[in-house]
This record gives sequence, C-alpha cells and structure tokens, in this order.
Amino acid sequence: MSAPHSSTSSSRLWLLVLGALGVVFGDIGTSPLYAMRECFTELHGTGGHEELKVVLDVRQHVLGVLSLIIWTITLIITLKYVVLVMRADKQGEGGILALLCVAFPERRGKYRSGTALAMVSLGIFGAALLYGDGIITPAISVLSAVETLNDTPLKAYVVPITIAILVVLFSVQRLGTGKMGAAFGPITLAWFVTLALIGMRWILEPRPEGAPSVFEAFNPLLGLKLLTIDSHTSIKVLSGVLLTVTGGEALYADMGHFGKRPISLAWIWLVKPALLLNYLGQGAFLLHHPEMIDNPLKHMTPDWGQIPLTVLATLATVIASQALISGVFSLTMQAVQLGYLPRTRIQHTSSQEKGQIYISRVNWALMAGCIALVAAYGSSQRLAAAYGIAVALTMLVTTVLLYYAARRQWEWSVPKTVCVIAGLAVIDGVFVVANSLKFFHGGWVPVTIGILLFTVMVTWKAGRRHLGARLAEQALPLNDFLTSIERGTKVARVPGTAVFMSGSSGLTPTALLHNLKHNKVLHERIIFLTIETEKVPHVPAGDRVVVECIANCAETGQSVWRVVGHYGFMEQPDIQDMMELCELKGLRMEPMQTSFFLGRETVIPGNKYFATWRAKLFALLSRNAQSAVAYYNIPPGRVVEFGIQIEL
Repeated sequence: MSAPHSSTSSSRLWLLVLGALGVVFGDIGTSPLYAMRECFTELHGTGGHEELKVVLDVRQHVLGVLSLIIWTITLIITLKYVVLVMRADKQGEGGILALLCVAFPERRGKYRSGTALAMVSLGIFGAALLYGDGIITPAISVLSAVETLNDTPLKAYVVPITIAILVVLFSVQRLGTGKMGAAFGPITLAWFVTLALIGMRWILEPRPEGAPSVFEAFNPLLGLKLLTIDSHTSIKVLSGVLLTVTGGEALYADMGHFGKRPISLAWIWLVKPALLLNYLGQGAFLLHHPEMIDNPLKHMTPDWGQIPLTVLATLATVIASQALISGVFSLTMQAVQLGYLPRTRIQHTSSQEKGQIYISRVNWALMAGCIALVAAYGSSQRLAAAYGIAVALTMLVTTVLLYYAARRQWEWSVPKTVCVIAGLAVIDGVFVVANSLKFFHGGWVPVTIGILLFTVMVTWKAGRRHLGARLAEQALPLNDFLTSIERGTKVARVPGTAVFMSGSSGLTPTALLHNLKHNKVLHERIIFLTIETEKVPHVPAGDRVVVECIANCAETGQSVWRVVGHYGFMEQPDIQDMMELCELKGLRMEPMQTSFFLGRETVIPGNKYFATWRAKLFALLSRNAQSAVAYYNIPPGRVVEFGIQIEL
C-alpha cells in the first residue's frame, strides 16, 4: 500500500489527505469540546445523580494542564504513532493485529515460545478492547454535540435526537470510507480551521495584569510540577488529559484506508497545529474567565458564532465516529482472515483503495451498542468516565508489541529499544492507572466488551484448530488415495471436473471420501483447492495461485491437481477469480462442467477439548458463520455439500 501511495500524483495525494481528515482525525479533532473541562472537574455521585464540581484552582493550574496536554499530544501522537508505530505496518496496513504480525512474523500454527503465546494473547485482547472503544466513541461524540441544546426548550429531546443521528450515521456506512471521506473531509477541514481561529483570538487577547503567557505551557516542567502537588488531583487531571489523544489508536488502524503519507501530512501541517492553538486559546480564555470551566469552547465563541459553531460541532462529532467505525471494519477483516473470527460478509467499497471496506454485521452491532449506551447513560459526562480506560489499555498493549517490532523488523539494539519503549510504556502505564479509578463509574463497560470479544476470538481460533485435528483423525492420507488411483481401483469415472476444498495438502478432503462412499464415483479430473492466508496484507496477482499436477493416470484418463490460492489478511478470497488465474497457468475449468464439493461440519458441544460452555459458544459461532459458498464467491449452482457431525 505504501508504494502506490508514494507514487500517486500530487492531486491524488492531497485528495487522500482531505479524505483522511474526514475519516481518521474526526475523533481526536473533537476532543476540544470536552477534554479541557474534564481536566478541571470531577464527577461525584449524589443520590443517584452526578453533579459537576470544580476541584482545581483554574487560574493556578491552567498552565500545568496545558503543558500536560501539549506534551501528551506530542509524545503519544506525534512521536509514538506518527513517527514510530506507523512504521510498523504490513504493506501499508495498520492496526493492532497488523502490528502483531510484524512483531511475530514467524508464527505458524501453535506457538512454541511461551513469550510469543503471551504476547499474541495480549495483542488479541488489545484488539478486542478497540471494539469497546468503537462503541463508546460515536455515543459520546454525538451526545456531546447535541447537548448544546440543553440550554434550549429541546433539552428533553437530546437523547432521542442523538439516537436519530446515530441511526443515520450507521445507515450511510455502506457507501464506503472513500465517499464518506470525500463528503466529510471539507467539513472537518472547516472544523480545524475554526478551532485554530477561535484559539488564536484568545491567544492574541491582551492578558490581565500579572497573568502569565500561555506559551509558557511549552515548558514540560510546569506539567510535571502540577502532578507533584497532590496524587489524587494528578490522577483526575491525567484522566482528562488522555481524552486529548483518544484518536491515536484509530489513526493507526485506519492507515490502510488512506496510506501513511497522507495521514502524516494531515497531522503535521494541519491537525496538530489547529489542536494546539485551540487548547492554548482555551487556556488563555480561562485565565480571563476561570469561572467558565463548564464549557470553555462554547463561552469563548462570540455570540454571533454560537449557532454556526453548534452546527459545525454537531457535524464534526458525527464525523468523529467515523475513525473508530472504519477502524473496527479493518480490524474485523484482519481477524477473520487470521482465523480469530468466523467468516462474515465483507464488501469492498473502492476499486482503488483495497483497505476501504464495509461489514454489515459489525456496522449494525456497533449501532445497537451505541444506542444502548446513549439510552443508559444519557449524558456525555457520565460516558466520559467509561471512555478512557479502554483507550489507555490498548495504547499500552501497542507499546509492548512495538518492542518486538523494533527488535525484529527494524533491528534496533537492545539498549535503544529499551530506552524508547520503556519511556512510552511509563507514559501509557500512568494513564492506565489514572483511568483505572473510573472502572466502577463506567470504565467496566469497554473492559467487559473487550473480555467478551477476547473470549469469542480465542474460542473460535482454538475451536477451529481442534476441529481440524478431529477431521484429520478421520481423513485418509493423500498419498494413499493417489496410490489407489494409480492401481486402477474399481470405481466408476464420470466426465467433468470436481473441485474439493482442502484445508491440508497432506490429507484427502473429507468431502471426497463422502462422495466416494455414497455416490461410488470419481470425476475424470480432481482438483484439491487450498486457500492460505499469508501474514501480509496483500499478495501480488502473479503469486496468487500455484498449480501443480500431482497424479496423471494414462489408462483411465484421470488427473489430480493441487491448487493453492494465496491471499493477504486484508484480501477477500474469490474462487471465480482464481479459476481465471488457473487457466493462465494451464489448468482450464469449464464453468458448466465443474462441480464444487464442500464439507459442512455440524459441531456437537461436548467436553473433550473445551469446557461445555465454550463448546456451546463455538457451536453457536459455527452456525452463524457465513457459508463458504458466499465467502469464497463459489458459483452457487455448481456446489454439492456433505454434512458431518463432529463432537468437541
């Protein structure tokens, strides 16, 4: 992916930059709406309700908070994600599962190393946490914007309006991130320009006599000094500061949609300057009006700009949800191809950018989760308590995996790697601790979602491995089958081509044995078809198919072929496309004379390999997985399926 992006024309590059603005940076771009407020406030439960209480002397601590925000954005987003993490890509694709493949490129089947197994499990858990973040982000983003109606007669309709906007947002996802980015990009550009202008106005405003300059906040010592005043206060401040970088993981996950260079350019030349100007402007405003901490961005906007800001903020927060939604789509496709989630329908929405996809099941599940959170919490302040912990944990997992990527892909020395990664891990660890106090105030929601999805992912992976082992026990070695053909075993031959899906090149497919057992026939030409998912995002077309004739009986005119299709973990297998590639390599399959034989396993829950509840979970996932016919794009009118029951 990175090579094509680097060779695109200048106009194409800047179109990608504009698209990235509308998809990638929406989440981090709307943090100024609530991040500063959360840095200075604490939520206390009182009689079942929560009230906002200022716990810091705004005038005394504003520079310290600004310093923490400036250096958190610089260290986590610029240094960690843009400079380092985005280098750890798989042919331009990002996300925590792509990083996992970079960190452990040698993994095949079972993991012999205990460290590798632990890190892979940690990476899968980090990926699962991103789903929790993907549910909370649209809910809090849209709700925070609609809450500007709280001062109007429409206050009672804030939740219904939010739900209606979410329904519309998820309904248009099928258009694809490319079209979404083209539509959202100009709006997000206007949003960042507005943030910068509002901030600059107050930065240039004459300071009160004796008031410090906000530019002093670039001194990191001011932030460190604030953290040493009081541990309780420090933790509360840090949980708010984290909200300024909540879009970092989505930035990495969305890299495959637009490419590394467009995202980097957008961040360095527009997004970061606009954010810093706005936060500095909010700081300057609070030095003038410390009592208006409840919503500084709104109060610092002129009266004539209140309505336009509300409209633009609403649009921006709707767009902010796109970063996590498209990131979850990419993550799901990677998980399916790597064997951690069941097959599901994946639609490619662009002929130019392979990473632009839409997954219907995931889209509607996210929508249901978002609506449930909005209805349950009812306010962005309550949701903010649930927001940070999943983000902080995922960032920490990314940092841990980055250590192995730096050592193995970049070949960094141990001292260099330890110094860089340890520094980032300390920062991430501090944010994890700060947000852990929110666990019982809503933080349990994304963590619970992460644990549930982690359970699903590892259960599916282990279940498919055990299922493959059970099928292998019942299978006939391929060499024995080929020997029987060469000896001219008395079996009727019928004209045509039979294609059998095969998970292992060393075993005879179960569907073939069932066909032979029940129909007593073999086709003149037999093809064993295996699909292999490589640990790279994309496989060149020239390397897509390997064709090999493994048996040719002159007496019967029967031939046996092995075809292996290679696909990247960001690609969708396509049997009809493979048939055309096979013809280029000397193996022609007439569509009307070719039949595909598939085995459909029915899992019977037992307790041989799993606890009973996990066996039942795997059976449920198996029943709801997309059929192989649809997933592999096999001509439906040419398919014969054989059922088999397997107890796990």
